[in-house]
Amino acid sequence: MKQALDATARGLRTFMSDVVDGFFEITHNGFALVGLAIVFAALALVARPDLRQSGEDQLMGWLQSRKPAPVPSDFELEPTAIERTTAASPHELPKQQAAVAYWLSKKYRVAAEPLAVLVSEAFDLGKRTKLDPTLILAIMAVESSFNPFAQSQVGAQGLMQVMTRVHGEKYESAGGTLTAFDPVTNMRVGVKVLQECIARAGSLEGGLRFYVGAANLADDGGYASKVLAEHERLRQVVAGRPPAVNAPTPAPRQAPVPVVSPAPTKQPESASERIAMVGD
Repeated sequence: MKQALDATARGLRTFMSDVVDGFFEITHNGFALVGLAIVFAALALVARPDLRQSGEDQLMGWLQSRKPAPVPSDFELEPTAIERTTAASPHELPKQQAAVAYWLSKKYRVAAEPLAVLVSEAFDLGKRTKLDPTLILAIMAVESSFNPFAQSQVGAQGLMQVMTRVHGEKYESAGGTLTAFDPVTNMRVGVKVLQECIARAGSLEGGLRFYVGAANLADDGGYASKVLAEHERLRQVVAGRPPAVNAPTPAPRQAPVPVVSPAPTKQPESASERIAMVGD
């Protein structure tokens, strides 16, 4: 009995060994055949470019046939939309301007691409008007935080918060007051107003008080100090010494004790209540 069981076990082991050996032999030969087929196919494609081109055409046709059908739409995007897009690559700016764009982008959480256009325009305006471009950018930062659609309660609009109803004639050559919401146009009008304010006051700080509409008030609410502090930070960025993005703003200087009746309790918000007073 024991001998019969041993013989059966040996027979099973022999059978399993033969099966495994046969499997590996078939697999080995199969892989060899696949490899040979690939080699012959590659040689054929090299020798016959027409076959390769035909195969590529068939494959492309098959892929195109499996491409989902386009979803019908009631409108199409305009290929000329780029012409009215206020954005550019910061990498195309000079090094100093690019540094300013990236610093402002990080601080005010605004995309660097539209800021690249604003920074470039500020530097161009600065050359033409003899104003420091970082001052122009500082005013936009304090006024609107670079929101071109900002509007105050009394109607100051756009990046530099110009009172459109007061300075509407300045927009006429651009096409009308709706261009107050075009970033570049608003900048150019705001710079014109700033120039007038500085010329009228005879100093930069006095001009800022006129710009914010606080020339006849004892206190401008710290507006000039905020602008000048941001102006100084931007100058450091241009000089290659960027301050921390969250650097605290210096406390505004104490206003002198008024010698006349106190001004109305409501202070001007920005260029809104301000420019109205510039014309007084």
